[in-house]
Amino acid sequence: MAGVLITGFEPFGGEAVNPSWEVVKRLDGAIIGGQPVAARQLPCVFGDALTALNAALDELDPVLTLAIGQAGGRVDITVERVAINVDDARIPDNKGLQPIDVPIAAGGPAAYFSTLPIKAIVTALRSRGIPASVSQTAGRLSVIT
Repeated sequence: MAGVLITGFEPFGGEAVNPSWEVVKRLDGAIIGGQPVAARQLPCVFGDALTALNAALDELDPVLTLAIGQAGGRVDITVERVAINVDDARIPDNKGLQPIDVPIAAGGPAAYFSTLPIKAIVTALRSRGIPASVSQTAGRLSVIT
C-alpha cells in the first residue's frame, strides 16, 4: 500500500471510548496529500499492541506511520520528542498485565528520539488554530513505545 498508517487505541482503564481511536477511525480510507490512509486499532495490552502494529506495518508497508494516543488531562495535541524503551505501568492493561521496569526492545537503547521536526509541526498546528505543544516524553505507560 505505500501510504499512511495511523493507529489509535481501544478503550482502557474502565473508559467506554478512547478518543485516539474515535479520531483515527474517521480517517480510514481517506486520501490525504495523495496518499491513502489506513487506520488500525491497537489493543491496550503490553506486547499485543506491538505485535498488532508490526502486523499492520508488514501488511501495509506505509511510507508514514502516525501513532495516536490518549493522555488524560492534556489540553492540546502534544508531539512527542522521546519514546522511552521501558514498560512501567501505573495501572494494569486490558489483560491485567502490569509490567514494572521491563525493556520493550531488549538490548535496545534506553530511549528513541524523534527524527521529525517536532517544533515545526507544533508551529504549523498552532498557525491553524489547533492547540499544540512539544512533549518531552510520552512517559512509561505506553504499550508500543
